[in-house]
Amino acid sequence: MAVTFSSSSSTATNIFDVGKYTVELVSVEPHKCTSHPPPKPLLIATPSEASAGAFPIFLFLHGYLFYNSFYSQLIQHIASHGFIVVAPQLYSVAGADATEEIKCTAQITNWLPEGLHNFLPPHVHPNTQKIALGGHSRGGKVAFGLALGKIARTDLKLSALIGVDPVDGMDKGKQTPPPVLTYIPQSFDLGMAVMVIGSGLGEVKRNPLFPPCAPKGVNHRDFYQECRGPACYFVAKDYGHVDMLDDETGGVRGKATYCLCKNGKERAAMRAFVGGAVVAFLRGYLEGDFSSLAAIRDRHEEIAPVELQTVAFQEN
Repeated sequence: MAVTFSSSSSTATNIFDVGKYTVELVSVEPHKCTSHPPPKPLLIATPSEASAGAFPIFLFLHGYLFYNSFYSQLIQHIASHGFIVVAPQLYSVAGADATEEIKCTAQITNWLPEGLHNFLPPHVHPNTQKIALGGHSRGGKVAFGLALGKIARTDLKLSALIGVDPVDGMDKGKQTPPPVLTYIPQSFDLGMAVMVIGSGLGEVKRNPLFPPCAPKGVNHRDFYQECRGPACYFVAKDYGHVDMLDDETGGVRGKATYCLCKNGKERAAMRAFVGGAVVAFLRGYLEGDFSSLAAIRDRHEEIAPVELQTVAFQEN
């Protein structure tokens, strides 16, 4: 597909602000479903009943030991721009091996055509011809693992892939099984467009007793280096590994998100940037409108809510 990047086209809304669609947040528990239950519990952010039409799907995977509810503000931001965001809860407790997470994600993806419409508002339809996959932290690794066909494959064609501060382990010699990074430049044969978003503070220790949350050698930089075009890469300079989460993340795990990782001043700006960048990327590679993505590339110093230390693009 020939892609023309132009930032001259006007957009209906600012991608870093809430979009034009009213959003409903739907929680789905498989054991409470009478028909077509999903393989795992889901949190779905969808345009509301008043928003009739067919919308692309973004399947988004949570980070290690996090709850999908920690991303409710982020996924509602994305959905408000005309997308159905499906955020599964892949597990409550997990060890080092991410194999089962890849298998579960494949099962959820295969479930979408027959099951997702049962949990959407009337007149809101999922467009299963336009599906993007993404994830944060270890969820980003799982998304890449499935896209690469490690352990499991999907019946559906994925159109785009997004890694939000993806991490493949504690360091280069301790990747989480199954390993995804190969340390061979442009080795990922994905057959789809990719976006990697990184955090400038993710590889900085907050506490000397704990490693950084996104260590050098297994983080966003390494994932992007192994991608082939079309691919884009953004790194937010003064923000940390979990700064795209909700402002309020409850419970012990939620409080830990403020203690274990080096954080920026506040989460709202990073969350707005990640949400807007995802919207721009999905508009481009799922809907053919690259004006928002080009605007980030060309005018990010004017329009982005965070300072970017890296902006990079690879063509086909």
